[in-house]
Amino acid sequence: MATEHAHAAAADPLAGVPVLLGNHTDETLTDTLFGHVWRKPGFGWYALFGLALAGFGLFVLAIAVTLYKGIGAWGNNIPVGWAFGIINFVWWIGIGHAGTLISAILLLFQQKWRTSINRFAEAMTIFAVIQALVFPVIHTGRPWYAAYFLFPYPSTNSIWPQFKSPLMWDVFAVSTYFTISLLFWFMGLIPDLASLRDRSKGKLQKIVYGILSLGWRGSGKHWHNWKVAYLIMAGISTPLVLSVHSVVSFDFAVALLPGWHATIFPPYFVAGAVFSGFAMVVTWIVPARRFLGLKDVITMRHLENMNKIILVTGLIVSYGYLMEHFIAWYSGNEYEWSVFVNRATGPYAGVYWLMITCNVVTPNLFWFKKIRTSIPAMWILSILVNIGMWCERFIIIVTSLHRGFVPSTWEMYYPTWVDFTLFAGTIGFFSTLFLLFMRFLPAVATAEVKEARHEMEIGHVHHHPGLMKAGLPEGHAAH
Repeated sequence: MATEHAHAAAADPLAGVPVLLGNHTDETLTDTLFGHVWRKPGFGWYALFGLALAGFGLFVLAIAVTLYKGIGAWGNNIPVGWAFGIINFVWWIGIGHAGTLISAILLLFQQKWRTSINRFAEAMTIFAVIQALVFPVIHTGRPWYAAYFLFPYPSTNSIWPQFKSPLMWDVFAVSTYFTISLLFWFMGLIPDLASLRDRSKGKLQKIVYGILSLGWRGSGKHWHNWKVAYLIMAGISTPLVLSVHSVVSFDFAVALLPGWHATIFPPYFVAGAVFSGFAMVVTWIVPARRFLGLKDVITMRHLENMNKIILVTGLIVSYGYLMEHFIAWYSGNEYEWSVFVNRATGPYAGVYWLMITCNVVTPNLFWFKKIRTSIPAMWILSILVNIGMWCERFIIIVTSLHRGFVPSTWEMYYPTWVDFTLFAGTIGFFSTLFLLFMRFLPAVATAEVKEARHEMEIGHVHHHPGLMKAGLPEGHAAH
Protein backbone atom coordinates (compact mmCIF):
# COMPACT_ATOMS: atom_id res chain seq x y z
CA MET A 1 0.00 0.00 0.00
CA ALA A 2 2.85 2.36 0.81
CA THR A 3 4.37 1.58 -2.61
CA GLU A 4 1.06 2.46 -4.30
CA HIS A 5 0.98 5.83 -2.51
CA ALA A 6 4.58 6.49 -3.49
CA HIS A 7 3.84 5.77 -7.17
CA ALA A 8 0.74 8.01 -7.07
CA ALA A 9 2.72 10.85 -5.53
CA ALA A 10 5.45 10.45 -8.15
CA ALA A 11 2.92 10.59 -10.99
CA ASP A 12 1.11 13.64 -9.57
CA PRO A 13 2.92 15.83 -7.01
CA LEU A 14 -0.45 16.94 -5.61
CA ALA A 15 -2.11 13.52 -5.58
CA GLY A 16 -1.40 13.04 -1.89
CA VAL A 17 -1.72 16.65 -0.83
CA PRO A 18 -4.76 17.07 1.44
CA VAL A 19 -6.21 20.31 2.74
CA LEU A 20 -3.92 20.07 5.76
CA LEU A 21 -0.23 19.21 5.94
CA GLY A 22 2.01 18.33 8.85
CA ASN A 23 1.55 16.15 11.91
CA HIS A 24 -0.76 18.61 13.66
CA THR A 25 -2.85 18.27 16.79
CA ASP A 26 -5.57 20.67 17.90
CA GLU A 27 -3.06 22.42 20.15
CA THR A 28 -0.44 22.92 17.45
CA LEU A 29 -3.14 24.18 15.05
CA THR A 30 -4.24 26.73 17.63
CA ASP A 31 -0.65 27.89 18.12
CA THR A 32 -0.08 28.11 14.35
CA LEU A 33 -3.29 29.92 13.47
CA PHE A 34 -3.31 32.29 16.44
CA GLY A 35 0.43 32.95 16.27
CA HIS A 36 0.21 36.09 14.13
CA VAL A 37 -2.36 37.57 16.56
CA TRP A 38 -0.19 37.10 19.64
CA ARG A 39 3.24 37.99 18.34
CA LYS A 40 4.24 41.57 17.71
CA PRO A 41 4.29 42.46 14.01
CA GLY A 42 7.65 42.87 12.37
CA PHE A 43 9.09 45.67 10.27
CA GLY A 44 7.45 44.32 7.11
CA TRP A 45 3.93 44.66 8.53
CA TYR A 46 4.60 48.20 9.77
CA ALA A 47 6.08 49.16 6.39
CA LEU A 48 3.04 47.81 4.52
CA PHE A 49 0.67 49.38 7.02
CA GLY A 50 2.40 52.75 6.63
CA LEU A 51 2.08 52.46 2.85
CA ALA A 52 -1.59 51.51 3.16
CA LEU A 53 -2.23 54.43 5.52
CA ALA A 54 -0.61 56.75 2.97
CA GLY A 55 -3.07 55.38 0.42
CA PHE A 56 -5.92 55.99 2.87
CA GLY A 57 -4.69 59.57 3.20
CA LEU A 58 -5.06 59.93 -0.59
CA PHE A 59 -8.60 58.59 -0.23
CA VAL A 60 -9.48 61.27 2.35
CA LEU A 61 -7.87 63.98 0.20
CA ALA A 62 -9.79 62.93 -2.93
CA ILE A 63 -13.09 62.76 -1.03
CA ALA A 64 -12.48 66.21 0.47
CA VAL A 65 -11.70 67.76 -2.94
CA THR A 66 -14.76 66.06 -4.47
CA LEU A 67 -17.10 67.31 -1.76
CA TYR A 68 -15.62 70.82 -1.86
CA LYS A 69 -15.57 71.29 -5.64
CA GLY A 70 -18.27 68.85 -6.67
CA ILE A 71 -18.18 66.27 -9.46
CA GLY A 72 -16.58 68.91 -11.67
CA ALA A 73 -13.29 67.89 -10.04
CA TRP A 74 -13.60 64.59 -11.92
CA GLY A 75 -13.09 64.17 -15.65
CA ASN A 76 -16.78 63.43 -16.29
CA ASN A 77 -18.35 65.42 -19.09
CA ILE A 78 -21.23 65.28 -21.54
CA PRO A 79 -21.76 62.64 -22.88
CA VAL A 80 -19.50 60.65 -20.47
CA GLY A 81 -21.56 61.31 -17.34
CA TRP A 82 -20.54 57.98 -15.85
CA ALA A 83 -16.83 57.34 -15.56
CA PHE A 84 -14.34 56.42 -12.82
CA GLY A 85 -17.01 56.55 -10.11
CA ILE A 86 -19.13 53.78 -11.61
CA ILE A 87 -16.13 51.92 -13.08
CA ASN A 88 -14.63 51.59 -9.60
CA PHE A 89 -18.00 50.78 -8.03
CA VAL A 90 -18.58 47.81 -10.35
CA TRP A 91 -14.95 46.67 -10.01
CA TRP A 92 -15.03 46.63 -6.21
CA ILE A 93 -18.44 44.90 -6.08
CA GLY A 94 -17.05 42.20 -8.38
CA ILE A 95 -14.04 41.64 -6.14
CA GLY A 96 -16.38 41.07 -3.20
CA HIS A 97 -18.07 38.11 -4.89
CA ALA A 98 -15.48 35.41 -4.20
CA GLY A 99 -16.08 35.65 -0.46
CA THR A 100 -19.73 34.69 -0.66
CA LEU A 101 -19.07 31.95 -3.21
CA ILE A 102 -16.28 30.37 -1.13
CA SER A 103 -18.12 30.74 2.16
CA ALA A 104 -21.69 29.92 1.26
CA ILE A 105 -21.82 27.83 -1.90
CA LEU A 106 -18.78 25.68 -1.13
CA LEU A 107 -20.11 25.18 2.41
CA LEU A 108 -23.45 23.94 1.09
CA PHE A 109 -21.62 21.59 -1.28
CA GLN A 110 -19.47 20.32 1.63
CA GLN A 111 -16.18 21.25 -0.02
CA LYS A 112 -13.58 20.87 2.71
CA TRP A 113 -10.90 22.85 0.87
CA ARG A 114 -12.82 26.06 1.61
CA THR A 115 -12.04 25.94 5.34
CA SER A 116 -8.57 27.47 5.17
CA ILE A 117 -9.42 30.29 2.75
CA ASN A 118 -13.01 31.23 3.58
CA ARG A 119 -12.14 33.84 6.21
CA PHE A 120 -9.71 35.62 3.87
CA ALA A 121 -12.41 35.71 1.22
CA GLU A 122 -15.15 36.84 3.63
CA ALA A 123 -13.00 39.66 5.00
CA MET A 124 -12.14 40.69 1.46
CA THR A 125 -15.87 40.81 0.63
CA ILE A 126 -16.63 43.16 3.53
CA PHE A 127 -13.74 45.51 2.79
CA ALA A 128 -14.37 45.54 -0.98
CA VAL A 129 -18.06 46.36 -0.55
CA ILE A 130 -17.13 49.23 1.79
CA GLN A 131 -15.01 50.72 -1.04
CA ALA A 132 -17.82 50.18 -3.54
CA LEU A 133 -20.44 51.88 -1.37
CA VAL A 134 -18.41 55.10 -1.36
CA PHE A 135 -18.88 55.75 -5.08
CA PRO A 136 -22.68 55.87 -5.49
CA VAL A 137 -22.85 58.24 -2.52
CA ILE A 138 -20.28 60.76 -3.73
CA HIS A 139 -21.40 60.34 -7.35
CA THR A 140 -24.59 62.21 -6.41
CA GLY A 141 -22.44 65.36 -6.14
CA ARG A 142 -23.80 66.73 -2.87
CA PRO A 143 -24.52 63.65 -0.72
CA TRP A 144 -25.99 65.68 2.16
CA TYR A 145 -28.72 66.89 -0.22
CA ALA A 146 -29.28 63.74 -2.28
CA ALA A 147 -28.03 60.52 -0.67
CA TYR A 148 -30.85 60.13 1.84
CA PHE A 149 -33.41 60.22 -0.97
CA LEU A 150 -32.18 56.77 -1.93
CA PHE A 151 -33.75 55.24 1.18
CA PRO A 152 -37.52 54.84 1.64
CA TYR A 153 -37.85 56.66 4.95
CA PRO A 154 -41.12 58.36 6.06
CA SER A 155 -40.95 61.83 4.52
CA THR A 156 -43.17 64.78 5.42
CA ASN A 157 -42.61 66.02 1.85
CA SER A 158 -44.08 62.77 0.49
CA ILE A 159 -40.99 62.41 -1.71
CA TRP A 160 -40.20 58.76 -2.27
CA PRO A 161 -37.34 57.03 -4.12
CA GLN A 162 -37.78 56.33 -7.81
CA PHE A 163 -37.93 52.55 -7.80
CA LYS A 164 -37.67 52.47 -11.59
CA SER A 165 -34.11 53.75 -11.29
CA PRO A 166 -31.25 51.20 -11.41
CA LEU A 167 -29.46 53.35 -8.81
CA MET A 168 -32.19 52.38 -6.36
CA TRP A 169 -31.81 48.73 -7.25
CA ASP A 170 -28.09 49.02 -6.51
CA VAL A 171 -28.76 50.54 -3.09
CA PHE A 172 -30.98 47.67 -2.00
CA ALA A 173 -28.92 44.90 -3.61
CA VAL A 174 -25.55 46.06 -2.32
CA SER A 175 -26.73 47.02 1.18
CA THR A 176 -28.40 43.60 1.53
CA TYR A 177 -25.24 41.89 0.29
CA PHE A 178 -23.09 43.86 2.75
CA THR A 179 -25.38 43.12 5.71
CA ILE A 180 -25.61 39.38 5.04
CA SER A 181 -21.87 39.09 4.32
CA LEU A 182 -20.99 40.94 7.53
CA LEU A 183 -23.27 38.72 9.63
CA PHE A 184 -21.94 35.57 7.97
CA TRP A 185 -18.34 36.64 8.55
CA PHE A 186 -18.97 37.54 12.18
CA MET A 187 -20.85 34.29 12.83
CA GLY A 188 -17.89 32.27 11.60
CA LEU A 189 -15.59 34.24 13.90
CA ILE A 190 -17.48 33.56 17.14
CA PRO A 191 -15.76 30.26 18.18
CA ASP A 192 -12.33 31.72 17.41
CA LEU A 193 -13.13 34.95 19.27
CA ALA A 194 -13.99 32.83 22.32
CA SER A 195 -10.61 31.04 22.02
CA LEU A 196 -8.87 34.41 21.83
CA ARG A 197 -10.79 35.53 24.91
CA ASP A 198 -9.73 32.46 26.89
CA ARG A 199 -6.08 32.71 25.84
CA SER A 200 -5.65 36.47 26.15
CA LYS A 201 -3.33 37.72 28.86
CA GLY A 202 -4.21 41.39 28.74
CA LYS A 203 -7.33 42.66 30.51
CA LEU A 204 -8.42 44.86 27.61
CA GLN A 205 -8.05 41.97 25.18
CA LYS A 206 -10.16 39.72 27.39
CA ILE A 207 -12.90 42.35 27.60
CA VAL A 208 -12.98 43.09 23.87
CA TYR A 209 -12.82 39.47 22.72
CA GLY A 210 -15.25 38.51 25.49
CA ILE A 211 -17.87 40.98 24.29
CA LEU A 212 -17.43 39.95 20.67
CA SER A 213 -17.66 36.21 21.44
CA LEU A 214 -21.24 36.70 22.76
CA GLY A 215 -20.85 34.39 25.73
CA TRP A 216 -19.66 31.38 23.72
CA ARG A 217 -18.64 28.46 25.97
CA GLY A 218 -18.28 25.68 23.42
CA SER A 219 -21.09 23.51 24.79
CA GLY A 220 -22.84 20.97 22.59
CA LYS A 221 -25.91 23.21 22.42
CA HIS A 222 -23.78 26.16 21.34
CA TRP A 223 -22.15 24.14 18.58
CA HIS A 224 -25.49 22.77 17.38
CA ASN A 225 -27.12 26.21 17.22
CA TRP A 226 -24.05 27.67 15.56
CA LYS A 227 -24.00 24.96 12.88
CA VAL A 228 -27.70 25.42 12.10
CA ALA A 229 -27.41 29.21 11.97
CA TYR A 230 -24.29 29.00 9.79
CA LEU A 231 -26.06 26.77 7.26
CA ILE A 232 -29.12 29.02 7.23
CA MET A 233 -26.92 32.06 6.57
CA ALA A 234 -25.16 30.13 3.80
CA GLY A 235 -28.52 29.37 2.22
CA ILE A 236 -29.54 33.03 2.39
CA SER A 237 -26.19 34.17 1.02
CA THR A 238 -26.09 31.81 -1.96
CA PRO A 239 -28.71 33.61 -4.12
CA LEU A 240 -26.83 36.87 -3.52
CA VAL A 241 -23.89 35.61 -5.58
CA LEU A 242 -26.16 35.57 -8.61
CA SER A 243 -28.48 38.45 -7.75
CA VAL A 244 -26.17 41.27 -6.68
CA HIS A 245 -23.97 41.56 -9.74
CA SER A 246 -26.97 40.80 -11.97
CA VAL A 247 -28.66 43.86 -10.47
CA VAL A 248 -25.47 45.89 -10.96
CA SER A 249 -25.43 44.81 -14.62
CA PHE A 250 -28.99 46.14 -15.00
CA ASP A 251 -27.51 49.64 -14.62
CA PHE A 252 -26.35 49.13 -18.19
CA ALA A 253 -28.59 46.41 -19.64
CA VAL A 254 -31.85 48.36 -19.20
CA ALA A 255 -30.46 51.41 -21.01
CA LEU A 256 -31.39 51.79 -24.69
CA LEU A 257 -27.78 52.41 -25.60
CA PRO A 258 -25.58 50.49 -28.06
CA GLY A 259 -23.02 48.43 -26.19
CA TRP A 260 -25.17 48.28 -23.04
CA HIS A 261 -28.59 46.99 -24.03
CA ALA A 262 -27.82 43.27 -23.90
CA THR A 263 -29.47 40.31 -22.20
CA ILE A 264 -26.08 38.61 -21.74
CA PHE A 265 -24.99 41.14 -19.12
CA PRO A 266 -26.29 39.44 -15.91
CA PRO A 267 -24.52 36.04 -16.32
CA TYR A 268 -21.54 37.75 -17.97
CA PHE A 269 -21.16 40.16 -15.04
CA VAL A 270 -21.56 37.39 -12.43
CA ALA A 271 -18.83 35.28 -14.08
CA GLY A 272 -16.58 38.34 -14.28
CA ALA A 273 -17.20 39.09 -10.61
CA VAL A 274 -16.21 35.59 -9.48
CA PHE A 275 -13.24 35.76 -11.88
CA SER A 276 -11.88 38.99 -10.38
CA GLY A 277 -12.85 38.00 -6.83
CA PHE A 278 -10.85 34.77 -6.84
CA ALA A 279 -7.93 36.59 -8.45
CA MET A 280 -7.90 39.09 -5.58
CA VAL A 281 -8.03 36.27 -3.02
CA VAL A 282 -4.95 34.72 -4.65
CA THR A 283 -3.21 38.12 -4.71
CA TRP A 284 -3.62 38.49 -0.94
CA ILE A 285 -3.41 34.90 0.22
CA VAL A 286 -0.07 34.08 -1.45
CA PRO A 287 2.01 36.62 0.56
CA ALA A 288 -0.09 36.10 3.70
CA ARG A 289 0.50 32.35 3.52
CA ARG A 290 4.23 33.01 3.36
CA PHE A 291 4.60 35.67 6.04
CA LEU A 292 2.01 34.38 8.55
CA GLY A 293 3.46 30.84 8.47
CA LEU A 294 0.29 29.19 7.12
CA LYS A 295 1.79 26.84 4.53
CA ASP A 296 0.60 23.74 6.39
CA VAL A 297 -2.98 25.01 6.41
CA ILE A 298 -3.21 26.80 3.05
CA THR A 299 -1.71 24.11 0.86
CA MET A 300 -1.02 23.93 -2.84
CA ARG A 301 -4.33 22.10 -3.17
CA HIS A 302 -6.18 25.28 -2.12
CA LEU A 303 -4.19 27.45 -4.49
CA GLU A 304 -4.59 25.09 -7.43
CA ASN A 305 -8.34 24.81 -6.90
CA MET A 306 -8.67 28.59 -6.89
CA ASN A 307 -6.62 28.80 -10.08
CA LYS A 308 -8.94 26.25 -11.70
CA ILE A 309 -11.93 28.42 -10.83
CA ILE A 310 -10.13 31.45 -12.30
CA LEU A 311 -9.59 29.40 -15.47
CA VAL A 312 -13.25 28.32 -15.71
CA THR A 313 -14.69 31.78 -15.06
CA GLY A 314 -12.09 33.29 -17.41
CA LEU A 315 -13.38 31.02 -20.17
CA ILE A 316 -16.96 32.13 -19.43
CA VAL A 317 -15.89 35.79 -19.61
CA SER A 318 -14.10 35.11 -22.90
CA TYR A 319 -17.27 33.49 -24.25
CA GLY A 320 -19.20 36.60 -23.15
CA TYR A 321 -16.83 38.82 -25.14
CA LEU A 322 -17.25 36.59 -28.19
CA MET A 323 -21.04 36.59 -27.98
CA GLU A 324 -21.17 40.36 -27.49
CA HIS A 325 -19.27 40.90 -30.72
CA PHE A 326 -21.13 38.18 -32.61
CA ILE A 327 -24.59 39.50 -31.67
CA ALA A 328 -23.55 43.07 -32.52
CA TRP A 329 -22.49 41.87 -35.99
CA TYR A 330 -25.37 39.42 -36.51
CA SER A 331 -28.03 41.95 -35.49
CA GLY A 332 -27.21 44.13 -38.47
CA ASN A 333 -27.57 47.21 -36.27
CA GLU A 334 -24.92 49.61 -37.52
CA TYR A 335 -24.93 51.64 -34.29
CA GLU A 336 -24.38 48.51 -32.16
CA TRP A 337 -21.62 47.22 -34.43
CA SER A 338 -19.90 50.62 -34.55
CA VAL A 339 -19.50 50.58 -30.76
CA PHE A 340 -17.54 47.31 -30.87
CA VAL A 341 -15.44 48.42 -33.84
CA ASN A 342 -14.68 51.64 -31.93
CA ARG A 343 -13.60 49.65 -28.87
CA ALA A 344 -11.04 47.67 -30.85
CA THR A 345 -9.79 50.38 -33.21
CA GLY A 346 -10.79 53.72 -31.67
CA PRO A 347 -8.97 56.08 -29.29
CA TYR A 348 -9.31 53.67 -26.34
CA ALA A 349 -8.04 50.64 -28.31
CA GLY A 350 -5.02 50.30 -26.01
CA VAL A 351 -7.26 49.73 -22.98
CA TYR A 352 -9.38 47.27 -24.99
CA TRP A 353 -6.43 45.12 -26.05
CA LEU A 354 -5.00 45.20 -22.53
CA MET A 355 -8.37 43.86 -21.36
CA ILE A 356 -8.27 41.07 -23.96
CA THR A 357 -4.70 40.15 -23.03
CA CYS A 358 -5.35 40.03 -19.28
CA ASN A 359 -8.84 38.44 -19.34
CA VAL A 360 -8.65 36.10 -22.32
CA VAL A 361 -4.98 35.13 -22.74
CA THR A 362 -3.83 35.22 -19.10
CA PRO A 363 -6.30 32.73 -17.52
CA ASN A 364 -5.63 30.17 -20.27
CA LEU A 365 -2.10 29.80 -18.92
CA PHE A 366 -3.72 27.93 -16.00
CA TRP A 367 -4.34 24.99 -18.32
CA PHE A 368 -0.72 24.09 -17.54
CA LYS A 369 -0.24 22.41 -14.18
CA LYS A 370 3.25 23.83 -13.83
CA ILE A 371 1.82 27.37 -13.90
CA ARG A 372 -1.20 26.48 -11.73
CA THR A 373 1.19 25.28 -9.03
CA SER A 374 3.84 27.99 -9.38
CA ILE A 375 3.57 30.58 -6.59
CA PRO A 376 5.24 33.47 -8.48
CA ALA A 377 3.29 32.75 -11.69
CA MET A 378 -0.14 32.56 -10.03
CA TRP A 379 0.52 35.75 -8.03
CA ILE A 380 1.51 37.76 -11.12
CA LEU A 381 -1.36 36.35 -13.19
CA SER A 382 -3.90 37.16 -10.45
CA ILE A 383 -2.80 40.80 -10.50
CA LEU A 384 -3.06 40.87 -14.30
CA VAL A 385 -6.59 39.48 -14.11
CA ASN A 386 -7.73 42.32 -11.87
CA ILE A 387 -6.06 44.88 -14.11
CA GLY A 388 -7.93 43.34 -17.02
CA MET A 389 -11.26 43.39 -15.18
CA TRP A 390 -10.84 47.07 -14.35
CA CYS A 391 -10.11 47.74 -18.03
CA GLU A 392 -13.28 45.80 -18.92
CA ARG A 393 -15.42 48.13 -16.79
CA PHE A 394 -13.68 51.15 -18.34
CA ILE A 395 -14.36 49.87 -21.86
CA ILE A 396 -18.02 49.01 -21.15
CA ILE A 397 -18.78 52.42 -19.65
CA VAL A 398 -16.61 54.96 -21.47
CA THR A 399 -16.60 53.60 -25.03
CA SER A 400 -20.39 53.20 -25.00
CA LEU A 401 -20.87 56.84 -23.94
CA HIS A 402 -18.16 58.93 -25.55
CA ARG A 403 -19.53 58.52 -29.12
CA GLY A 404 -23.26 59.03 -29.49
CA PHE A 405 -25.55 58.48 -32.47
CA VAL A 406 -24.34 61.64 -34.26
CA PRO A 407 -20.75 62.96 -34.48
CA SER A 408 -21.70 66.30 -32.92
CA THR A 409 -22.13 64.50 -29.58
CA TRP A 410 -18.71 62.83 -29.65
CA GLU A 411 -16.35 63.75 -26.85
CA MET A 412 -13.21 62.23 -25.32
CA TYR A 413 -13.00 61.39 -21.64
CA TYR A 414 -9.80 62.10 -19.70
CA PRO A 415 -9.55 61.24 -15.99
CA THR A 416 -8.23 63.99 -13.70
CA TRP A 417 -5.77 63.63 -10.84
CA VAL A 418 -8.75 63.46 -8.46
CA ASP A 419 -10.07 60.38 -10.32
CA PHE A 420 -6.72 58.59 -10.06
CA THR A 421 -6.20 59.67 -6.46
CA LEU A 422 -9.63 58.43 -5.40
CA PHE A 423 -9.07 55.06 -7.04
CA ALA A 424 -5.60 54.68 -5.48
CA GLY A 425 -7.09 55.81 -2.18
CA THR A 426 -9.68 53.03 -2.16
CA ILE A 427 -6.89 50.48 -2.71
CA GLY A 428 -5.07 52.06 0.26
CA PHE A 429 -8.23 51.98 2.40
CA PHE A 430 -8.88 48.34 1.44
CA SER A 431 -5.27 47.40 2.27
CA THR A 432 -5.44 49.21 5.62
CA LEU A 433 -8.54 47.26 6.65
CA PHE A 434 -7.03 43.97 5.47
CA LEU A 435 -3.78 44.48 7.37
CA LEU A 436 -5.69 45.34 10.54
CA PHE A 437 -7.79 42.22 10.09
CA MET A 438 -4.68 40.04 9.78
CA ARG A 439 -3.19 41.73 12.85
CA PHE A 440 -6.05 41.29 15.33
CA LEU A 441 -8.11 38.32 14.10
CA PRO A 442 -7.20 34.75 13.03
CA ALA A 443 -6.80 34.82 9.26
CA VAL A 444 -7.96 31.19 9.03
CA ALA A 445 -11.13 29.70 10.56
CA THR A 446 -9.41 27.70 13.32
CA ALA A 447 -12.49 25.82 14.54
CA GLU A 448 -13.36 24.69 11.00
CA VAL A 449 -9.79 23.58 10.23
CA LYS A 450 -9.76 21.51 13.43
CA GLU A 451 -13.05 19.91 12.43
CA ALA A 452 -11.61 19.12 8.99
CA ARG A 453 -8.55 17.57 10.67
CA HIS A 454 -10.71 15.25 12.77
CA GLU A 455 -12.80 14.25 9.75
CA MET A 456 -9.64 13.54 7.72
CA GLU A 457 -8.25 11.49 10.59
CA ILE A 458 -11.39 9.39 11.01
CA GLY A 459 -11.87 8.92 7.26
CA HIS A 460 -8.23 7.98 6.65
CA VAL A 461 -8.08 5.45 9.48
CA HIS A 462 -11.43 4.01 8.40
CA HIS A 463 -10.19 3.43 4.84
CA HIS A 464 -6.68 2.33 5.84
CA PRO A 465 -6.93 0.41 9.14
CA GLY A 466 -3.53 -1.12 8.43
CA LEU A 467 -1.92 2.19 9.30
CA MET A 468 -3.06 1.90 12.90
CA LYS A 469 -2.14 -1.77 13.06
CA ALA A 470 1.35 -0.91 11.88
CA GLY A 471 1.80 1.12 15.03
CA LEU A 472 1.81 4.53 13.35
CA PRO A 473 0.61 7.38 15.55
CA GLU A 474 -2.92 8.60 14.93
CA GLY A 475 -1.83 12.08 13.84
CA HIS A 476 0.54 10.59 11.25
CA ALA A 477 -2.21 8.39 9.86
CA ALA A 478 -4.35 11.46 9.25
CA HIS A 479 -1.73 13.10 7.07
